[in-house]
This record gives sequence, C-alpha cells and structure tokens, in this order.
Amino acid sequence: MSSPAEIKKKLEENWIQFIKSNSAKLSLGTIDGSSPPSIFVGRYGYPKVRIGPMIPPLHGDTTILDRTELWTGKSIEEIANYRLSLVLGTMSVNVNDISSSRYLENMQELAMSESPADAEATFEKRPIAVAHMQKELGLDHEATPFGPAAPLRGFKLSSLSADKRIETAYYDTDLRAAEAMMELYSRSVEISIIQRVLSMGMLGLKKKRKLVPTRWSISATDDIISSMLVKEIGMNPTIDLFEVTRYSHLANYYSIILIPNDRWIFEMIESWFTGRGQVATGADNEDEKGLNHNPTIAGAYFAARLAVAEHLARRHKKAGAIVLREIHPNYVVPLGVWQIREGVREALKNSPQKFERFDHAISYACSYMSVSKNEIVQKSRLWKSFKGQTKISDFA
Repeated sequence: MSSPAEIKKKLEENWIQFIKSNSAKLSLGTIDGSSPPSIFVGRYGYPKVRIGPMIPPLHGDTTILDRTELWTGKSIEEIANYRLSLVLGTMSVNVNDISSSRYLENMQELAMSESPADAEATFEKRPIAVAHMQKELGLDHEATPFGPAAPLRGFKLSSLSADKRIETAYYDTDLRAAEAMMELYSRSVEISIIQRVLSMGMLGLKKKRKLVPTRWSISATDDIISSMLVKEIGMNPTIDLFEVTRYSHLANYYSIILIPNDRWIFEMIESWFTGRGQVATGADNEDEKGLNHNPTIAGAYFAARLAVAEHLARRHKKAGAIVLREIHPNYVVPLGVWQIREGVREALKNSPQKFERFDHAISYACSYMSVSKNEIVQKSRLWKSFKGQTKISDFA
C-alpha cells in the first residue's frame, strides 16, 4: 500500500503531465471537448457568484469524470485524475438572475443533458490553477492539484439531448423544490444529477428559483431526500435483530449498526487522525423530530443518513442506525461527501451480521476500527441512552 507521501507525489506528477500534454491548447485561450456534463456554482461573494462549465480537452463519453455514482471501486489517484482533467471557465452572476442571459440558459441546458455535450469555451486569459477555486470545490490546495480555471469570454454548446425526467420537473413551475427532487429520485435520477439541477436553479416554484452554490446543493439534496424517506419508513415494520455491515474504500472505514427500534433514531460518529497521530472524533445524532442544528460533521451526516434511509425504504422496514466512519491518513485528498454516501450504500449491500444484544453489535462494529470501542461509545449519545437495553426484548 502506498504511503500518503507517495500518493501525493503521484498526484503531483499527474498534474505536471496534464499541464505539459495540454499546454498548447491552454495557451490558445480556447478549449473544446465533451462536458460530462459538469457545472460549478461558487459560493464566495454570494449572492454574486462565479458559475461555469467544466470541460475536458477530449471528446467522447466523458460521463465518468463527473458522475460520482460510478466512482465506487476507483482509487484516490483515478478520481483525482478525473477532476484534474476538467477545465473550468466562469462568469460572475447574481444568484437571483437565473433567466437574465443566454449564458445561464446554456448552463441550464447543459445541466439538463442526459449525456456528454460538445462544448467550446473561450477564455479571457490562459487557464491556470487558482487556489480559491480549488478551495471552493472542496479540494486541499496543498495536497492535490486541480484542473485549470479562468474567466470565460465565450461559450458554445452542441449535441445536447435533454433528460425528459429533468425537463418535466424544470417546466413544472408550480411544484415545490423538495417535491420535485423527490419526484426525480423516485424516477431513478441519480443524486449527483439532482444536485446539479438544483444548483442551477431549475427546480421549485417559479418565483423562488435561484442558483445554489455547488457545495450547498449537495448537502441540501441529501438532507431533503433523506428527510422525506425517513417519514415514509415510519409506518414500516421494525427489523427483528441488530444488524451490522461493514465496508472500506479510499482509506475510509465504515461500520453501520441497524437497531430494532420503533422510532427513527440516527447517529454518525467520525474519527480521524491528526497530524500528530492523535485521534479526533466528531458526532451528531437525531430522533424522529430530525436534526435541530447544523451538524458538526457537516455534509457527511446527511450523505450517510440518505444511504441508510433509502436502504430501509427499499426493504420496507424501519430501524434506528449508528454509522461509524474512520478516516485513515492515506485519505490525502478530501474527495467530497459522495464517497460517504456511496461507502454506506456499499456497506448496506453486504449480508449483515445479526445480534440479539446491543453491546455485542457495538463490539462487532467497533472491531473493524482502529479506534477502541471505549473511545467510540464515549461519543455516542445513543449508546448512553440504550446501553441498559441490551436485549431485543428490551426494545419491544
């Protein structure tokens, strides 16, 4: 297994290679290629933000460059390379002016496309790596390079094919955004796509539509859809035993405990290693009333909650849940909360180990982690609430 330093070095080498192989194209101030499709909406300067397309310097099926659901099983290096290959062009717009220009109409058409679209961007200056844009995209500028960016002078699109499911939601200006998102989800539109169209101000009541910064749209989508799923599973029968499933990818380790409880309860506990090798931990939890504060572990919480809620909805069951996540030092690039959603989804696809006792389930879940059970349960409010109810009969 490569060390963190080796992974970082390889990423830097890939970055240099990308710049060298595309220097001629970038120096011309124009790039053409097939956008996956991919669009970025910034948050700095809100409500006046930067918005623009991401285009790789190649044509063909580039879907994987921006479709997070396709990244399970890929390495950190592979995923970083996907992002590295996307060149970002931006213009500054007000989030409330969603129908003020042909440029924004183009962005919405791109967001609606069901397949990669041929695009050509002309820049005001040669695209370069811009630190504050890297931070906006959730990447660590010190650890990982990221595709070049520059202000746009012009932008053209062709070969567009609209996703009819998104088109229907877009033209329904009497449908509230949350209802539109749930309708798209029920029609098997992937979460990453719903996030994109929400970000582009394409859902909801006509008078309330506006651009949503990419980072915010990701958490909003996970939060809104998972909240609606939690309400739906409330009338389902309860699972019979404690269930534990586990999974790891991208130096992230997950253990999920499903609890046979009549009411929805949810907790996520994250552990990571500091630069000094010490363990830090964060946790949030909720009952059936929902979360009453912004989660201390940010969007990771909503991403995990969505994965658990949809798993229970698919099984027509209800349960409480504890999600344990441990982040190892080899996770050198913060790739985004999609990997939490997909990591928990993958864990829940596995056959569970079943237990009659809560303490046995907790012990088994913690055995997958390098952090001790004692350290984990000290952070768990659900453990403190239910540790006296150790048998299945205690939860009846």
